[in-house]
Amino acid sequence: MVSVLFGWWLFSRPERGATGSVSTQFRWLGPNDKIVIDGFDDPKVQGVACHISRAQTGGMKGELGVAEDTSDASIACRQVGPIKIIGELRDGERVFDEHRSFVFKKLQVVRFFDQERNVLVYVAYSDRIIAGSPKNSISTVPIMEWPMLQVSK
Repeated sequence: MVSVLFGWWLFSRPERGATGSVSTQFRWLGPNDKIVIDGFDDPKVQGVACHISRAQTGGMKGELGVAEDTSDASIACRQVGPIKIIGELRDGERVFDEHRSFVFKKLQVVRFFDQERNVLVYVAYSDRIIAGSPKNSISTVPIMEWPMLQVSK
């Protein structure tokens, strides 16, 4: 049963490093340690794009997906078009997550809306089943008018 669950988990993981990666440590066996960068869109806020970078452990454990990656992560979010909110926004709503170890650790990005300043706030952090990490990263996106380009004829 455990081997079936492990196989399902190994092959169902999302592909990491879709935007790019840089090698940080050479490994004789298996892939090198890396910093990987992914881009994602907020599923409930059109016009906002985020990029997150984080450490990825290489070696044989990294190749098999059983290495525990560090809690280090950085996030940057920007307005890339007119902002349109789809549905109701809940403070602390998860917009991105990724397992950082086989079972115990998860990297998450959650969103808050600061109504007083009209700003979306994105926080990246890692948590575990028992105890999380105080390491975190924050990015803010002020909601502003988006200029429409005039096409001259």
